[in-house]
Amino acid sequence: MDVVIVGAGASGLGAAIRLLQAGITDFAVLEKSSALGGTWRDNTYPGCACDVPSALYSYSFAPNPSWTRAFAGQAEIRSYLEDTARRYGVPEYVRFGVELLRASWEPSAQRWIIETSDGVLEARVLITATGPWHEPVIPSLPGLESFDGPVFHSSRWDHSVDLRGRRVAVVGSGASAVQFLPALQPIVDSLHLFQRTAQWVLPKPDHYVPAAERWLMRTFPGTQQALRTLEYYGMEALGIGFRRPGVMRFLERIGRWHLHRSVRDPGLRATLTPQYTLGCKRLLLSNDYYPAVAQSNVSVHPTGVSEIRGTTVIGTDGSVAEVDVVVLGTGFRILDLPLATQVFDGSGRSLQDHGKGSPRAYLGTTVAGFPNFFALLGPSLGTGHTSAFMILEAQLSHTLSAIEALLGNGWSSIDVLPAVQDAYNSELQAALRSTVYETGGCASYYRDVNGRNSFNWPWSTRRLRTQVSRFDPSAYAVSQAVEVP
Repeated sequence: MDVVIVGAGASGLGAAIRLLQAGITDFAVLEKSSALGGTWRDNTYPGCACDVPSALYSYSFAPNPSWTRAFAGQAEIRSYLEDTARRYGVPEYVRFGVELLRASWEPSAQRWIIETSDGVLEARVLITATGPWHEPVIPSLPGLESFDGPVFHSSRWDHSVDLRGRRVAVVGSGASAVQFLPALQPIVDSLHLFQRTAQWVLPKPDHYVPAAERWLMRTFPGTQQALRTLEYYGMEALGIGFRRPGVMRFLERIGRWHLHRSVRDPGLRATLTPQYTLGCKRLLLSNDYYPAVAQSNVSVHPTGVSEIRGTTVIGTDGSVAEVDVVVLGTGFRILDLPLATQVFDGSGRSLQDHGKGSPRAYLGTTVAGFPNFFALLGPSLGTGHTSAFMILEAQLSHTLSAIEALLGNGWSSIDVLPAVQDAYNSELQAALRSTVYETGGCASYYRDVNGRNSFNWPWSTRRLRTQVSRFDPSAYAVSQAVEVP
């Protein structure tokens, strides 16, 4: 077939819709699960919601005038993705329960040979859309596997476990924990939060969207577009601080005020005060995290976990907690390119072999040595302030232009030139040096195992949309198809 897409989350669905809009119908979407939705299907923990305004968190070609909150919750976002997929006829192209096992570029055939749990496919183009928020990080803690009680990661929430009246340990204080901890605090007997690093948490300007406002959005679509534009520029203003760290001092004052008004105990307040520049780690938004942490049944351990002995969780500082349940809020394998160990070039080297721990791509989308391959939400495209849909749609414009050129011009393959990829990444790394991601004084998941920032985009979103969306054939080695007599 012409195209195989791996993953039916927001990225994969967006790619399928853009293919259909371009009149390309010879494709399939492989989804190892039994349902659409990606990360919004997997993450069902209590309190799960978006930290980007709803009007921005949607495809530009499929606005949703019916969001009930300014920052939508998980169920509503999943419903939006499912409804949008149905509206554009995507489900008939999705092969549910089919997992990619290995994809190899075959130079002689100029095709991708794709081994799946349901047989072998051949495709001219391969698109990975499995996203960076897919594979959970499960820490290697001595005694974790033998813990005498339920243990689960926030992205694999075990809803069969009744947490009411239980003693619960939460390992990690990142974006997921900031959302689910306030939902647990009122129902548990005691909650022990193991926090390696205090996080900056800003007030969340969330609110219920009244029915009258939703009617206005539906009846006059221009009002929603105006809101989307307003929110976009508001987030862009925030983005200035990531490129000019000194601007973050103002937002830090807001963060300290938010902490001070929510937590009266000076000792706890000191424990929760970050020691790095805001923006160096992922920026968190919550109105109820600090009030929940300040309750009498919550204990904050400012330490990591060294081991678990029976039902005792032991911190690296020697503190202990007797618990019945362990919830891991330990994040995801963000810096692994999607399917890095399962996608191979024509010489049998994987994406991981090429990256050697530091994934690189041209415009976060194509990788030298991997013809006709596109990685959605790939390396060095992450920002601290805007919607993943903005990034995704820029990549989809690039990808669709490339595929149309490939199919329309009779090319057999396109492969980004190594010199082009190297020059782009050198410029990008140089620009990152002055950003808050590099100067903020923190350790974050933005840095890979080699200490290189393989996650962030150092420039404005406007530049991202302009630069990433443009497919320039001169940046690629183009092979013409040879007709066989």
